[in-house]
Amino acid sequence: MYHYKPPKELRALFIAHYAPLLLIILIGPLTAYYGVWEIPLPKLLSIVLGCIVFLLGTYVYFKWEIFWHKTYKGQLVTGGIFQYIRHPHYTSVLIVGFGLALFFYSVAACIIALIAIPIMIWSILDEEKVLVRQYGEPYKEYMKKVPWRMIPRVF
Repeated sequence: MYHYKPPKELRALFIAHYAPLLLIILIGPLTAYYGVWEIPLPKLLSIVLGCIVFLLGTYVYFKWEIFWHKTYKGQLVTGGIFQYIRHPHYTSVLIVGFGLALFFYSVAACIIALIAIPIMIWSILDEEKVLVRQYGEPYKEYMKKVPWRMIPRVF
């Protein structure tokens, strides 16, 4: 079995893009506990929407995770969910973060989820430089074929 070990600079970015999610998990429940920073929506609506968004993010994550582990052996992967977006993992982490922020009905957690967007974009742009170096022309062709990094027809 092939064991992928990302380069050190990529691992640092990987950690950086999980930091907002961890902050959401830590700060979000404080809203319920202290009754502060509440989203101006009915709590039940926010919780239900949060569950739906969280489940969507979890679905995207597992579509990526299962396909990746079944398929990746060191080659460029362009099938499965990768035929629609180039970075489904980053997408899933953002969706999960927004889902948790809504679930916790926390304005502070929503702000952290928003701050996570440029962190993810920075991570993606950095990772794509590594992928171009690693795979060369095939990755550049893949970028042309699948122009959407995270959200089809948006970004």
